Amino acid sequence: MSKKPSKAQETEPEVTFARTLGFFDATMIGVGAMIGAGIFVLTGIACGVAGPASLLAFGLNGVVTLITALAYAELASSIPQAGGGYAYVKNAFPDVLGFTAGWWLWFAYTVACALYAAGFGSFSLEFLARYFPATYGLMVSVAGEHAALVFMILLAGVSFTLLNVRGAGVTGKTENIIVVAKIAVLAVFIVFGIEAMSNDIPAAKAEFTPFFPKGMSGVFIAMGLTFIAFEGYDLIATVAEEIKDPAKNIPKATFVSLAVTVFIYMCVLVVSLGAVHSDDMASWEFLGKYQEVAIVMAAAKMMPGIGVFLIVFGGVLSTISALNATILASSRVAFSMARDGWLPGKISAIHKKRRTPHIAILASGAIFLIVAVSLPVDALGSAASVMFLLVFAMVNLALVALRRKRPDLHRPFRIPLYPVLPIAGFLINMALAFYQYVFDPRPWLVVIGWTFVGLLLYFAAFERKVRARRPQVLEIEKPPVAVEKKRYRILVTLANPDTVVPLINIAAAAALQKDGEIVALSVSLVPEQLPIHEGLKMAHHRRPLLRKAQARARELGVDFTSDLRVAHQVKDALLTSVQTHKADLLVMGWKGYTNTRDRLFGELTDHMIRHCPCDLALVKVVHGPTKKILLATSGGPNATLGADFTNGFARLFDASVDACVVVPSNADPIDERAAINRIAGSLEALDLDGDIGRRLVKGNSIAAGIAKASKDFDLVVIGAAPSKPFKQILVGDIPANVARYSPKSVILVRRWQGPVSGLFRKLFG
Repeated sequence: MSKKPSKAQETEPEVTFARTLGFFDATMIGVGAMIGAGIFVLTGIACGVAGPASLLAFGLNGVVTLITALAYAELASSIPQAGGGYAYVKNAFPDVLGFTAGWWLWFAYTVACALYAAGFGSFSLEFLARYFPATYGLMVSVAGEHAALVFMILLAGVSFTLLNVRGAGVTGKTENIIVVAKIAVLAVFIVFGIEAMSNDIPAAKAEFTPFFPKGMSGVFIAMGLTFIAFEGYDLIATVAEEIKDPAKNIPKATFVSLAVTVFIYMCVLVVSLGAVHSDDMASWEFLGKYQEVAIVMAAAKMMPGIGVFLIVFGGVLSTISALNATILASSRVAFSMARDGWLPGKISAIHKKRRTPHIAILASGAIFLIVAVSLPVDALGSAASVMFLLVFAMVNLALVALRRKRPDLHRPFRIPLYPVLPIAGFLINMALAFYQYVFDPRPWLVVIGWTFVGLLLYFAAFERKVRARRPQVLEIEKPPVAVEKKRYRILVTLANPDTVVPLINIAAAAALQKDGEIVALSVSLVPEQLPIHEGLKMAHHRRPLLRKAQARARELGVDFTSDLRVAHQVKDALLTSVQTHKADLLVMGWKGYTNTRDRLFGELTDHMIRHCPCDLALVKVVHGPTKKILLATSGGPNATLGADFTNGFARLFDASVDACVVVPSNADPIDERAAINRIAGSLEALDLDGDIGRRLVKGNSIAAGIAKASKDFDLVVIGAAPSKPFKQILVGDIPANVARYSPKSVILVRRWQGPVSGLFRKLFG
């Protein structure tokens, strides 16, 4: 057996991050991203279009956000990879959709960084103009107001880009300090508002009547305008590879950050509406009049002179913390895409000392600074919001897809009310995205244009390169090339030590019948959350199975080689091995039933029955001697293959053979003769020296009849039979039920019908 490592082994290990962020750090990233400039800017706008019912708009947005946050919590705890929504979509759907999700997210986070940087420039200049007029005047006189704004944007952008380069731990600690300070500022505002309301409770109550001055339409408009204020919890999932104990901390941090944010938003709204009084208009009209500076005007009315200072300073802190958290997220999406081959490879480099994706951070920083100082950020911000909503919709669908495709995936947190909540999340996010088109179609033009550019790059530069280099399966031990392929080759998969000998017996029977050889395959599985190379550490545990198989094959006098592979999914390893070894027959064990309602034989076996490009034998093993064989047949190519198996077994173990066919209980002699004639081809294929018994089994159920007859035998061989189209094209429920209810060993055989049949199965199976 060759020990020379294959090319797959020589591939460099996948680069990963150091886990330096704890639960509090992760929570602060989410809170910092959500409580950005939005609460300061959007409060007045929401009150202007919905009145006191803006409380309902914010509350409903919180519920909508919670639905998608639940999906993020399940996916992030089970797939803690950098990239957030991009990582989940790429695991659930074809590459092109995964790339599109990442392409959208990178744009959206980068534009969000530009928005926050521009917001910091505006708030900081306002702060200087109010409280340090000499400094402000000097800056404006020397460089002009626009240049001063650009300088503040560059100052914030460069500073926090370099801070992110230093490390996620440093970034997290800085974020913690800024977020706590920001919450403290808002807490002071809320306390003064509560005090003002308590001094005149009747007046405060009166400000909330009427509650719906603009009707429910105003509520829906306010929801669309303010939804962006709830985006940010997804940043926790985006840095999942840097969070300690992600299965526990990511769901907790997601829900705590969302709860804190919604609570603070509602408190700010309540005191803004209830504590601000104007002689000639209601409080909601007053707030709507001042729009983006409504919170500042509210602070001026209900707080001492320092109040305005605190709110303006809080706006500066909010933009800084949101900028810091979003740079972190933007760079992780770029890093993850580059690591997967969808962006230039250098972007996936990790700094040797600081363990940060420094190239991705610098690239994202440079792009958002160019956008912030040279492009219309407000217009791009609406397009970014649409892209966020589209990705959120895809994430909800990804959860449903992964529940079906990967039922074996470990899920420390599971979304309640599945599948109602993720489907509702998909529909709501899509509705909000299309609402933005009705409100203003221009952002959708940006989305379409950006998507077109991305897909052009995908098909022109990335797709073929990624497919060529992606290791789905690692080959650990390559069989010696000195063994030439004979006329027939049997690949047998080994996973359970108790079934090694029975499976090798079956493979040997076929090999001796066809003058062939055996290749024994064992697969070392790696969880999806880990790089595939991690499986190399555990592969040695599979070698005892191969040694046991080799010993049995030698006893039977059959040529034998072995193959050991590492894979994320068994089906990938099996299909790759079948193609590599040019196998004529695949033999694999099967427990004889499935617990999955929508699977006939089980996820793996159903997949192999449809897609395996060679003959297939599924084996339910019941230990015991093999002296009496029952061939259940109704004719056809699968029955002929079953007869070939029966020939080999009968010769290897000197067993007797009976062929049976099932007819209805009320069948007349003509029907019985017709049934016997249908199995004539199978009987002719039984090339045995002894007599072959013929059994006519009567019963209302074919499967029950065969299972009942099998009690007198040691082994049942049955060919896969067609059933209802579009339900199970290749196999019906008869073989599955025979295997389930027969107390003896069962072999289900399926003849490969060639590439045309394979294409048919892909289209309709």
